Amino acid sequence: GQGGVARARAGVEMRDVHPTHYGRICPAETSEGHNIGLVSSLTSFARVNAYGFIETPYRKVCDGKVTNDVVYLSAMEEENRYIAQANSSLDEDGSFTEELVFCRCAGEEILVPREKIDFIDASPKQVVSIAASLIPFLENDDSNRVLMGCNMQRQAVPLLKAEAPFVGTGMESVVAKSSGAAIVAKRAGIVEQVDAIRIVIRSVEGDLDPSTSGVDIYRLMKFQRSNQNTCVNQRPLVKVGDEVRRNDIIADGPSTDLGDLALGRNMLVAFMPWHGYNFEDSMLISERMVSEDVFTSIHIEEFEVMARDTKLGPEEITRDIPNVSEEGLKNIDECGIICVGAEVNPGDILVGKITPKGESPMTPEEKLLRAIFGEKAVDVRDTSLRVPSGVSGTVVDVRIFNRHGIDKNERSISVEREQIELLARDKDDEQVILDRNIYSRLMEILCGQNAVSGPKGFKKSTVLSSDLISEYPRSQWW
Repeated sequence: GQGGVARARAGVEMRDVHPTHYGRICPAETSEGHNIGLVSSLTSFARVNAYGFIETPYRKVCDGKVTNDVVYLSAMEEENRYIAQANSSLDEDGSFTEELVFCRCAGEEILVPREKIDFIDASPKQVVSIAASLIPFLENDDSNRVLMGCNMQRQAVPLLKAEAPFVGTGMESVVAKSSGAAIVAKRAGIVEQVDAIRIVIRSVEGDLDPSTSGVDIYRLMKFQRSNQNTCVNQRPLVKVGDEVRRNDIIADGPSTDLGDLALGRNMLVAFMPWHGYNFEDSMLISERMVSEDVFTSIHIEEFEVMARDTKLGPEEITRDIPNVSEEGLKNIDECGIICVGAEVNPGDILVGKITPKGESPMTPEEKLLRAIFGEKAVDVRDTSLRVPSGVSGTVVDVRIFNRHGIDKNERSISVEREQIELLARDKDDEQVILDRNIYSRLMEILCGQNAVSGPKGFKKSTVLSSDLISEYPRSQWW
């Protein structure tokens, strides 16, 4: 950055691992190219203090006994302190079992009496970053391969069928929940409604905040495009009647399986020769992996077109495009926009657009066309948005943005109407659940009470029961 060292001038000393990196900067996860050692990641439990120094957590040790007090220390604060490793042998009450404990001090690794130890590492995972902590048996891997494994996790794309790993480290669920890809329940409750696009949960009495309604509506993302052009899709994990607790995962996101991170698939691998086809770094895969979409992923491309005002007149989004057959317009609606769900191939029209063009000397053929087809065929040219070469797929969404004051076409109005209906449905469901909650609570309060008065024909001092209350309309309960 500004004021820093240029990449070309950064030597090995700047890029190398330093003792103060311990618990603060991951020694494994870094770039492989010119930025190696310059672009790094924070470790699992590191934090930046108010002065900009990176701190890492340790547990205090008093007279050879480990306490539960956790303190964060910067590199300067931990200097000349005796710090034991997290996997040091401890007995049931947290005391060191060995007289001499292996620890580090001022960048050196030494054996010291247990009474002299000041701190102990909070966790073995605090040395590495989140990406490195997802690699099983990390301590047995070559450091170069760990670096590659950390970087290649970022290159994974969400598969059509996610599958959690058989062998994990325990960090998979933490990463999936913290990433925001999966949907987490805000509070405890009972599932009232579930479909592909939303989950409705009625909050239970013990976890109800008086300032909010007792209904939580979670809207799921369906086939949205990410910044990397991959598909973001969420799937519900609960069913109607399920009880959920606060922070439970109720819907899976991309690359998650039942709340666990799922970047790939569990495959059966054989290390064996096969007629020379897997010579050196070649690899054979089963045809079934292709036919059953084992490693298939969905990619979403976004194309946009704008209709502007030109010197010769405004551009127009329309279905009436010159020199285009009806076959080329089969998936275009009356407004000139492709229908959702249409399968398109290179060269197909996505949005029909015509642009006015200036008058130029006409050939006899053009004069004949004008006489037969009218002005339209000559005064405008086709500037429609078409599918680029090499791209084919299915249209999953269409969005229309209008400037304020411009008349909306039928397609814009229908899209807005769908969004209004979704919001109205949420409001109606919330109202129904709130009514049910209020009247069920009112029923609990009234049951067993002696009535002072009531509607016409109701006897005074009658003991109220649920059957008796249900005979009267709810408007007369109050």
